Amino acid sequence: MRLHRRLTAALFCVLLTIQAYPASRKALEKRISTILSTPDLTRGFWGMEVVSLSTGKVLYSQNGDKLFIPASNTKLFTTAAALALIGSDYKFRTSVETNGVLDKHGRLTGDLVLIGRGDPNLSGRVLPFAQRTERNDHPILVLEQLADQLVQKGVKYVDGDIVADDSYFAFERYGEGWSQDDLVWDYGAPVSALTINDNVIFVSILPADRAGDRAFVSITPFANYYRIDNRIITTPAGTGRKIFINREPGSTVLTLWGNMPLDDAGANEDLAIEDPAEFAATVFRQLLESRGIAVYGKQRTRHTELASLSTFSVTALAPARGGDETSHGFQTQSLVLASNDSKPLIEDLRVINKVSQNLHAEILLRLLGREKGTAGTVEGGLEVLRGFLNQAGISPDQYVFYDGSGLSRENLVTAHAIVQLLRYAASQPWGSSFRDTFPVAGIDGSLSDRLKNIDPLIRVQAKTGSLGGVKALSGYATTGKGEDIAFSILSNNLNVAGKRVNDTIDSLVEAIVTDHSHKK
Repeated sequence: MRLHRRLTAALFCVLLTIQAYPASRKALEKRISTILSTPDLTRGFWGMEVVSLSTGKVLYSQNGDKLFIPASNTKLFTTAAALALIGSDYKFRTSVETNGVLDKHGRLTGDLVLIGRGDPNLSGRVLPFAQRTERNDHPILVLEQLADQLVQKGVKYVDGDIVADDSYFAFERYGEGWSQDDLVWDYGAPVSALTINDNVIFVSILPADRAGDRAFVSITPFANYYRIDNRIITTPAGTGRKIFINREPGSTVLTLWGNMPLDDAGANEDLAIEDPAEFAATVFRQLLESRGIAVYGKQRTRHTELASLSTFSVTALAPARGGDETSHGFQTQSLVLASNDSKPLIEDLRVINKVSQNLHAEILLRLLGREKGTAGTVEGGLEVLRGFLNQAGISPDQYVFYDGSGLSRENLVTAHAIVQLLRYAASQPWGSSFRDTFPVAGIDGSLSDRLKNIDPLIRVQAKTGSLGGVKALSGYATTGKGEDIAFSILSNNLNVAGKRVNDTIDSLVEAIVTDHSHKK
């Protein structure tokens, strides 16, 4: 009888759970349906999936198996693969090497080669990341330190050339499906194994002292990289600011026009450079000469052309396993004169996901190909990524990727695939580190100003995504009842203001976590 009573009680609890779960799900479905019922939102497409991490049950799904443009939610896949396959402690090495000889008089009889191996943080970016992007006043500090090391080694004359070598990755600067408009701005900066200051220059625009004069334009860290065609006119106070900037692909002419009023506080823009290695060679030569090192040769670059990769043997393209061997251009033993090791990779993964840094994600994709695949190319990285996603239980028909950042308009993925990735990551030893790279709602990164009024007991860590007509938010949430869930919300083809869509997504998140946290 005692056993019978226990079994009856257990069965009763199961029946209560079965009855409560559909009721809770129906309530959530109703709330979501109400949020998305307005005409401006129904004209677009929505894909969602919510899963309990403890039970694996799908708590809600809408078009979960339909393909959507994910924008920067693509970075979730790239960063997860890197953390799993390359590891959080990986460090990039940048070095200055030569095949020549340095004699007792300080004369280097050979080329001086600056070799990049993918370090994305040769810049003034402050690490570790703390709530927001911080930069110091030394965007080329690492190059300065490398130049100082050469002085300490006794280098006084360079008979050869200054060579900037980014052949560690293929010369494949842009992704398939990127818009031409992207290439002028920092978010569309070209990809290179030798990246200085995120491959951008900082442009500052200030009004002149009197109306009718041209505005003042200055550039750092290298003022002479672009030829400036400044047509911005200073206008009387109160007239409003209108500034336009254009640079044709392949050109180093920067055209600025429009007007800036006298009482304007000024404007700042981060603009992409054209050839990162060429930029690095020019800056590095200037640093050497300012330190009294005479350079008798010219400055030039060394690239690995994508079309030439078929001429390399598998051995020549073998993975580096740590980023510390010489580039393709050095087949014989070289002399290392200076070097710099990066912070651990996990610090950059935080940057990538917290502020959605496109360039760093693209570098990471090529690093996957270089370290774990056949070559440091987009396709090499994507091949490794496909293998990783197969291991994570994600079917190939659930995604199509053309880059590592999500800037490509040709990427496609389902909400189900994103949630499956999140579930898989949560079960891995590196899962907590991965989750910690996500923005925290109301606190840091791209979510610092969103979901601020949510219940303090509820914690949302999620990756944003944004392109024209595209908004996304996917990640983890700990509900008010302490249950962990994974969710993905994707929206496409919406012709409304971005803030309107973001606010809607935030309302959906609140509906999800509030409904679930109050489930009986």
